Amino acid sequence: MKQKIKDFVQELLPELMTMADAIYDKPEMAFQETFASTLLEDWLESRGFTVQRGLGSLNTAFRAEYNWGHDGPRIGLLCEYDALPNGHACGHQLQGPAILGAAAAIAHLFKEKNFTLIVYGTPAEEGKGGKVIMMKEGYLKDLDIALMMHGGPATQTDIKSMAKISATVTFHGKSAHAALKPEAGRSALDAMLLSFQGIEFLREHVREDSRMHYAISNGGGAMNVVPAEAAGEYGLRSYDSTYLDELIRRFELVVRGASMMTETTCDICYHQRIEGKIPAKKLNALLMENAVLYHAPNCKPDREKTGSTDFANVMHEIPGACIRVAFVPEGSSSHSQEYLDWGKTPQAYRAIALGSQILAATVYDLLDDEEKFRAVQDDFAYQKQLAIKNN
Repeated sequence: MKQKIKDFVQELLPELMTMADAIYDKPEMAFQETFASTLLEDWLESRGFTVQRGLGSLNTAFRAEYNWGHDGPRIGLLCEYDALPNGHACGHQLQGPAILGAAAAIAHLFKEKNFTLIVYGTPAEEGKGGKVIMMKEGYLKDLDIALMMHGGPATQTDIKSMAKISATVTFHGKSAHAALKPEAGRSALDAMLLSFQGIEFLREHVREDSRMHYAISNGGGAMNVVPAEAAGEYGLRSYDSTYLDELIRRFELVVRGASMMTETTCDICYHQRIEGKIPAKKLNALLMENAVLYHAPNCKPDREKTGSTDFANVMHEIPGACIRVAFVPEGSSSHSQEYLDWGKTPQAYRAIALGSQILAATVYDLLDDEEKFRAVQDDFAYQKQLAIKNN
């Protein structure tokens, strides 16, 4: 069967490459991915999938379903297709074609066991948390297992990711002429800068794997006016979802303390919260077994720690895993020029084929061997209890 999967995907590869190039050439930012989502939807529909276009509040999300028999496992394949301001510098143009190649192989070749295959198009991964929105609106929760593919410098899976929350803080002061009567003013900018300094002091007194970021979004205006308003963007991260709550508490003390010191007021507006991954280690192992079988390049052990992803919110509810397939040079960082430079190379096209083959083969393993399927479910339940206990 796994040779059949390989051969089938290789036959499809020219179509998948053309699709990837089209998405690469027309990068679309979060929630604006109309070209990419339509391209993927149309292709799935042409292959016999029942496609729901637009999900809940997200016009560029989709759900495509293929059924073989009744009452079998519900396997999910998830893909992202949003770009960054500088284009597809995270390799998302590879994901949709790789997922569609796997979905087509599964639908065409797997006939012995009942199953439902669901392809979810998940927009706005880059900082906007599309999957978080989809989970809140009831999508993705109909899956027994969720799988993804992502390009990278090595072929591997992940263990932990960082829980994250971001916030906009607006400080309100009192304006005055900075030269003629500065004593009448209360500087919102001073409050924001004090909050930045407070975060620098706080770094020494939190766990070393915590991360705190900030940037000015509104600096207050003209230099000869005491600014009545200033605003900053803040980010907090931790590998421990529970400890993130402690970071939030201490962050608020810093911000409100800065406001008190300057006789200003402040408003804190939190944005979407991203949780840390609960790993499905047996699912990771199956993916890597198939990666080795298909001779994927630069196979490496699991990444113990990664950044933040909205897929982690899915992995808090459902056993899930993402196979990263090497296509950029060793040491390349995501969101970098290397991802752009290598986005339409033979290595990128090979990553699409390998992603399709590895995912389809892993789904075959799960459907063909009920013991493996149950082992993945049991392992996830254990890892979830372990995460709760450790937190």
